[in-house]
Amino acid sequence: MSPELLDTVLLQTDFPDLPLHASGKVRDVYQLDDDRLLFVATDRISAFDYVLATGIPHKGRVLSQISLFWFDFLSDIVPSHVITAAVDRYPQAVRKYADQLRGRSMLVQRAEMFPVECVVRGYISGSAWKEYKATGKVCGIELPAGLRESDAFPEPIFTPATKAVTGHDENIPFEQMRKIVGSETAGQLRDITLKIYKKAAAYARQRGIIIADTKFEFGRTAQGITLADEVLTPDSSRFWPADQYRPGQAQESYDKQYVRDYLEKIRWNKQPPAPALPLEVARGTSEKYLEAYFQLTGHRLDV
Repeated sequence: MSPELLDTVLLQTDFPDLPLHASGKVRDVYQLDDDRLLFVATDRISAFDYVLATGIPHKGRVLSQISLFWFDFLSDIVPSHVITAAVDRYPQAVRKYADQLRGRSMLVQRAEMFPVECVVRGYISGSAWKEYKATGKVCGIELPAGLRESDAFPEPIFTPATKAVTGHDENIPFEQMRKIVGSETAGQLRDITLKIYKKAAAYARQRGIIIADTKFEFGRTAQGITLADEVLTPDSSRFWPADQYRPGQAQESYDKQYVRDYLEKIRWNKQPPAPALPLEVARGTSEKYLEAYFQLTGHRLDV
């Protein structure tokens, strides 16, 4: 990867005749009509709640293609919001942007989104590990004594969170989720979350990846409860190489840890402006994302 390649990353989308519906840390969403949205995954990367000045080559394509893989894989359990990711099937007004959109976008059905993140944890790590050490619980769930960092839970646990526009999402008890979305819907979302996690985690383990934890977003469409946004990507999940798994310590991962480690090394104060990344860090992170795609799908992304 040459330094020039960093100049080709997509940090900002520019479709002046399409109404921008929302812009997040990674994705830009455009409204096509009352029923359809255009999701575009950029190469932006965030860490510690800030978007960094340097993009990661191919990252948006990896996120889109992994999500599309999982939407299809899980379709027997829950429908997804995807209409198509084939650019030649997009509305005529959008096809002129085909070169920018191909491989990193999807046309989706607009959904009435539930205002909660559906988080599932199969292993104890990150904030859950810190909470367990302090209280013996995770999100109010009593857990067995003696768990080590990165140990598997006896059964995956459901730990919902409220969505934050800025900053960290906030973990909430299941009882609070029931008050937000209603008891019946909360139960349905929990059951679907656990079911799709177990299916995906079993598949990923066969492919050499442990999905330690992840989060899903759901909405309601004419199909009923619908899986939306991104699914089981290195951005929304903690992926560990199964052949390097050693409980009792932090694990190597396919996610943004490479970037976080660099930012900690340079002692960034986690205040804006976010720093740029050196070429080797951007390249190393890109390789992690590409490797995760290959491990999960068995295919190399054409770069």
